[in-house]
Order: sequence, then structure tokens, then C-alpha cells
Amino acid sequence: MHLQLKTKITLVFALLVLAVVGVNSALYVMTLTRQVIRQADDRAQLVTRHVFFQIQNALSDSAREGKSPDSESSEDMRAYVQTSLDDSDSLKSSIDAEVGYSPLIYEVSISDTDGNVLISSDASLPGKPSPARTDLRQLVRSGFSGQLRALFGPPRAYEVSYPFKLGPPGNQVPFGVIRAAVQTGLLRSDIMPALRSAGVIALASVLVSGLLAGIVSGVALAPIKRITAQLDRISKGEFDQKPLERGDEFGQVSTKISQIGMQLRGVREIFSTLRENLDQVLGGLDDGLLLFSLDGRAVMVSPAVERFLSTPSDKLLGRRAEDIFPPDHPVREAIKLVGGDFEPVASAEVILAGPDLPPRRVGLSVEVISEGKTRMGALVKFTDLESRERISTQLQVSERMAQLGRITAGVAHEVKNPLNSMRLWLENLKETLPPGDDMPHQAVRVLDSEIDRLDNVVKRFLDFTRPPEMHQEESALKDLLEEVLAVEKPRLDKANIKLMTRFAEVPPVLVDKQLLKQALLNLFVNAMEAMPGGGLLTATLTRRGDLAEIRITDTGRGITPENRQRVFQLFFTTRPGGSGIGLASTFRTVQLLNGSIDFDSEVGRGTMFRIELPLARQLEPALSRSREERAPVGRNT
Repeated sequence: MHLQLKTKITLVFALLVLAVVGVNSALYVMTLTRQVIRQADDRAQLVTRHVFFQIQNALSDSAREGKSPDSESSEDMRAYVQTSLDDSDSLKSSIDAEVGYSPLIYEVSISDTDGNVLISSDASLPGKPSPARTDLRQLVRSGFSGQLRALFGPPRAYEVSYPFKLGPPGNQVPFGVIRAAVQTGLLRSDIMPALRSAGVIALASVLVSGLLAGIVSGVALAPIKRITAQLDRISKGEFDQKPLERGDEFGQVSTKISQIGMQLRGVREIFSTLRENLDQVLGGLDDGLLLFSLDGRAVMVSPAVERFLSTPSDKLLGRRAEDIFPPDHPVREAIKLVGGDFEPVASAEVILAGPDLPPRRVGLSVEVISEGKTRMGALVKFTDLESRERISTQLQVSERMAQLGRITAGVAHEVKNPLNSMRLWLENLKETLPPGDDMPHQAVRVLDSEIDRLDNVVKRFLDFTRPPEMHQEESALKDLLEEVLAVEKPRLDKANIKLMTRFAEVPPVLVDKQLLKQALLNLFVNAMEAMPGGGLLTATLTRRGDLAEIRITDTGRGITPENRQRVFQLFFTTRPGGSGIGLASTFRTVQLLNGSIDFDSEVGRGTMFRIELPLARQLEPALSRSREERAPVGRNT
């Protein structure tokens, strides 16, 4: 059930007041209950003392009248006291008055030490054992919940007892007990009028607060109606709306709404301009786009569609999908059109031909447009696969050439400056070299050494950049990995490195076996050198779509973040004595095999190199096949 804001505010205020009143009422009931119980205890204590005073008077009156016990035995003493109490009209009147005029005391009795009642306000009790009752002090000392259960539970009797002694001064002995009984029903009756008054006040407070909250919220929320009307007019296109002339928050909101209305007017103008620009953009797209509404009619057709369907775009606009793609049309089955509704198609491939055009491979995808769970329409996209593959191949070649160019620039920078410097020093020293002087001879030797070193660098560079002779053949990666690991097994055992392999059955790949072996060997050597103290080397082979994936994982020291961008650069190495050619050569080999290589590394935990190679397959002519069934283009890392 939807509640209005005014109703919610009123309920919140009413609940807050109810909570406050409830807490106060609980405190009031607790205080009143404790007060009534204490009053009953105090009154019962006073009654027992007053009755004891009347007992003393009755015994004094009997003594003045010359009465005395026949002997000092307990039986004669009890009979004497019983007679004195029975003959005392003032004692009986006092007991009856205490019971009659006290709303909390319902019985007063006097019993001997054996518990037998001598005299009582209840005429049925004399001569009988005194009823067993709970001491009222327990109720006084109990908690609030216990007091409530006692007062509002089944009626129950409590008593206050006052033991007294008789006899001559200095020789008094316990004789009996004065008992004043209190019943919880009487205590409840004494509390109920005050509780009723408190309940009425609490209910009245809640009702009044709810009424006031409703009035206040109605007055406070009145500007919302005007703001709502303002929004309704803006939604109809009336953007120039005057805000409320108020200095409070509602006035600020109304002002902002007016500003938003002005912005919406600008957005509408921009949208009209964008729509015109969209038509121009669609005209420049190579891909063909067909947008269908919910009822299956074409509401947007890009000009490029004419190249795929051999039909002008203006003639397709407004036509139903069944008419554009009849049952015999090669696109009909690929787009999964059933009953005028489209189903999502991530990627498909069809062969299309026009009256004056040869057959060509065309990529096709269907995206169902929905908002939430409501279907809004569908977008059909046509792509010229042959043109895209040609462009992709050119991009691959360009990327590989760019990689080699960057390597060449690095080598040239590495060689040029020291070589020029050494050549200059050598020429100068040769001209001014005095005979027998050790220093010039030392300089010449140093320069000769540097020239030799750079000569070696140049040779390695030339070996690296020289295009290799490719001898590609279909090869099983599992067998190739096992051959490389068999060669490295003694070195692994010597380095205390545990080997773990997980090789799945993967179709053959088209590679140069010797080049790939050397690339894998470089990775294994790099992993072993990263674990000088031993560790775990894991090699896995899996299939991922049309790719074979090789993972080589070590538990070594990892690659620092500042070195990750330079891992595959020629001559870069962090190992003393390393050449910096191994990983660069591996990168080049994988690129030449139309594959990709990348890595993940965490300092202190290890590194994982991943190689992806396309699977070898026989190209067979087909009229329709899924894009996922084509070998993917290699990517650079």
C-alpha cells in the first residue's frame, strides 16, 4: 500500500509521541506500583503495632480487675491471655476498625507461638491454625516485573507479622504473633483508577499529536502541489516556468526546477541537431544497421545496408522484417526470426550476393533492445568480413614492423654513442701516442675492448633482426612441451625445482617447431633463474575457443612494476651477465606465429607467462558459419 508523504509524516509524529508517552506511562506505573506496595507495607506495620498496644491495654485492664493466671505454666498463661483478649471490647473494636477503614488490609489476627489463632477479624479463624502467607517484604523487595505479575495475576495474600512477648519485665518470653494480611486484589483496585486516568491522558496525547502533525504537515507540504504542477507543465514542453517566490527550501527546489526546464529546452534543441548529425554519421558507416521497432518494422536504416541487401534504404524503411527477409532469404535463418520476433544472435556468417556483385562473406549480429524486462525492439548489423580481415592483416603486419622498429631504435641508441666516442678516442690517441707511455697504451686497450664488446652486441642484434626461415607444420603442443621439459629435467632436479604439468588434449597448431621450442626453452630458463633457491614450476596446456593456451608459472621473486613495460625489450635484463635477448626473441617468435604473449606477476610470489596460438584448421567452403568458428587475429602485448 502506497502512503502519501503527509500520511507518513503524521504517522511518524504519532509514533514518536506514542513512544514518549509509553515510556512515561511505564515509569509512572512503576512508580505508582512501588508506592502502593510500600504504603500497604507501612500501613500493615502500623496496624500490627497498634494492635500490640491494644493487647497491652487489655492485659492491663485484666490486671486492674484482679484477674491473674492460675499458675505460671504456659497453658494457664495462654488461657489467661485468651480470656483477657476476648473480654477486651476495645481490642476487638480496634481490629474491626483497622480492617473496615483501611482499603489495603483485609484481615488482622493474633496467634500464639504454635500458630493457633487467638482472635481475628475473620470470625471463622479463632481456634484454627493461622493460614500460611508470603511475607509482604518479599513483594516490596522484588523487581518491577515481579510486582506487576503479583498485582495483575491471580489474587494472592501477603502478610506483615509482628512477634510479641509477655511476662514481667526482665523475664518476658515469646507468646504470639500479630498478623496483618494484604491481598493483591485490593492493591490492584487501589491502582486501577490512576492507571485509567494515565491511559486516557496517553490516548488523548497521541490523538492530539496526530491531529496536530496532520495539520502541520499539510501546511508544510502545500508548496509540493505547486511544484508538481510546475513539473507537469515542463513535461508538456512549457519550459519557461516562473519559480515559487519563497526563501525556504521549497523555493530553492522550485528555482532549480525552473533552471532544469531551461536546460531541457537547450537539450531538445541539441537533440534535434544530434539527430541530423546521426543521419550524417550513419551515411559514413561501412557497417549496415537496421533498427526494428517492437512490432517488427524498420524504423532506422543506414545507407550502407543497400550494399548488403541490394535494396535502397528508403524502400526498406517502414517495412516489416518478414517482408525484408522472406523465408528463402539467406539471412532469414541466421537472424532467428520467428513470428516477427527477433532472438539475440551474437555472431553469424552468411554468403550474400547481388545482381551485379559476386558472393561475399558477411558477418551478422542481432541485438535485442530492452528496458528492464520489456522488449523495445532489435538492431540488426551487417559487416563486410572480407574487408575487415584484409584491414586486420595489414594492421598485424604494421604492428610487427613497429615492434621491430622500436627494437632497432633501441639497438641504435645502445651502439651509436659509445661507438662514436671510442672511435674518436682511438683516432686521437693514435696520433698523439708517445712511445713507452703506459697511459695512452692503456687507453687504446680500453677502446679496443669496448669496440669488441659493441661488435658482439651488433652481431647479436643482426642475428635477432634477420628474418628467420619459417618451416611451419601442424604440430601437437603436448608432444613439443614434453620434449622441451625432458631436455630441462636434469637442470630442474639440480636446481631443486619441482615440476607440475597439466596438459589437455588440444588440436594441432601450425608452427615452426624449432622456433617455438627455443621460445619455450627461453621461458623455462627464465623461470628457473627466477627461483635460485628452488620452487615450483607449473606448465599447463588448455584449449580456449579457437586458441591453444600455454601457461608457464613459477614461484620466484616476480617482476617489479617499474620493469613490466620493459620485459620484452631487446637487451633488457636484471640478471648479472644476462644478454637481454631471450624474452625479446620469444616475443618475436610468438608474433611471427600469429600468436600473442603476455604475463602476470606479483613481487615475491612469482610470474605466469601465457602464450596463445591459433589452432590449425582446414578451410572448407560454407554458406553459413559462426564467427566464433574462425581463427582469431593474433594480438600484441
